[in-house]
Amino acid sequence: MRLFRLLKIATVASRFGLDEMVFEHEPSGRLARLANALQFWRNLSAPRAERLRLALEALGPIFVKFGQVLSTRRDLMPTDIADELAKLQDRVPPFDSALALQEIEKAYGRPASEVFAEFNPVPVASASIAQVHFARLHERDGGHEVAVKILRPNMLSVIEHDLALMDSGAMLLEKLWSDGKRLKPREVVAEFGKYLRDELDLMREAANASQLRRNFTDSKLLIVPEIHWDFCTSTVMVMERMHGTPISQTDKLRADGIDLSKLSEAGVEIFFTQVFRDGFFHADMHPGNIFVHADGRYIALDFGIVGTLTDSDKNYLAQNFLAFFRRDYKRVAEAHIESGWAPKETRVDEFEAAIRAVCEPIFDRPLKDISFGKILLRLFQTSRRFNVEIQPQLVMLQKTLLNIEGLGRQLDPELDLWKTAKPFLERWMSEQVGWRGLVRTFKQEAPYLARSIPQLPRLVHQVLASPPKADLQPQLEQLIATQRRQNLWLAVIAILLAILFARPYF
Repeated sequence: MRLFRLLKIATVASRFGLDEMVFEHEPSGRLARLANALQFWRNLSAPRAERLRLALEALGPIFVKFGQVLSTRRDLMPTDIADELAKLQDRVPPFDSALALQEIEKAYGRPASEVFAEFNPVPVASASIAQVHFARLHERDGGHEVAVKILRPNMLSVIEHDLALMDSGAMLLEKLWSDGKRLKPREVVAEFGKYLRDELDLMREAANASQLRRNFTDSKLLIVPEIHWDFCTSTVMVMERMHGTPISQTDKLRADGIDLSKLSEAGVEIFFTQVFRDGFFHADMHPGNIFVHADGRYIALDFGIVGTLTDSDKNYLAQNFLAFFRRDYKRVAEAHIESGWAPKETRVDEFEAAIRAVCEPIFDRPLKDISFGKILLRLFQTSRRFNVEIQPQLVMLQKTLLNIEGLGRQLDPELDLWKTAKPFLERWMSEQVGWRGLVRTFKQEAPYLARSIPQLPRLVHQVLASPPKADLQPQLEQLIATQRRQNLWLAVIAILLAILFARPYF
């Protein structure tokens, strides 16, 4: 089977001239001349990016998904290819409805008619991994309208075969392409495989949706569908059906009385809230996954890809954004090195000069005309010259920011992203280094302090009671001095803890 699949890939690649795209970078040039000699039977007049997109569509859902992922790696892909591959969103034909019904029966051990009071066999959405059908639960289960997401049949075996072939192709690229080692195609394939396997487990996606819904409980900005856990398996996910207008239908939104300017600002606010408050963000926010409720709130859908950020990541981002708008390029360079993503031996002055060359021309334009996403992208490209390792979660963030920014300016061309985002950045920095940060740290450490402090006298007593050794005498004296100081602070800490827990945070 793998041999036939390999032959099909080779045939499609040759038909669309992908061999020419690779061989033209082969150092010796012999393979490029061979590819040119074979052009007599094929039409290669279309741009290379379009031919690549068509080839991926011809190879099927897994390769379409790979193209979607590649379109987000703008730190690696040429701009024309990244832009063309972005067109692969929502271009996957659905699988047969009979197969969908079979998958439901396999998941629940009973036919769809017994699981659902109503089930529409015609899918309302289809993607590379799964498709969605509308249904209604039986009255005994609440009678709710639901959306049923069903994994494509036999995906795991297809994925493993295709990933193995992609890895082999990536290995050839590294050997034949002059830029192969720098672009690390095998690492890109491995990263793609990780995300793909995660998306194959719909229980994981359901958990992502549940977490995001909990983060935005009672939100006036965002609605996340409720998950019906009793009907979720690794291959079928059932969630609340959402009613709204696709965000791309701006004319209908205007006709419904939605303020597009406020809607665009709300989108930015939602994004920065996810990033800097929660460190957990929806990483696939293209227009196909966003609807607008009649009351003007966003509706988020499709939670297969989410991003997470550590406190270190958030600190890096906040410092870079704030330093950039202060034109403090030295601080931007230092933040890269301090985070460990740029080598320690990197010269700050050279890195600073490169960043200045990227950023300084931007300030000749109004802030509302500045693209955050493109700034981050150009910083990534500049960083590559200094061997900076771009973290996958930040690439996902940059891709999501580009989506949100493009969407926001489609709704309101006058959107000032900085004006909307600045309060969140400043608030977050205040919470990290100001008095709010001190209070938060005390709250986080309180359980540890409450458990550890009472043990100190016993530990000191054990040390004092044991026979002293000459080489331990300095440590013993230091421990006794520490205990005396600790006794002095115990009362202070107890008072602080009492104050903290006696009043609500903020």
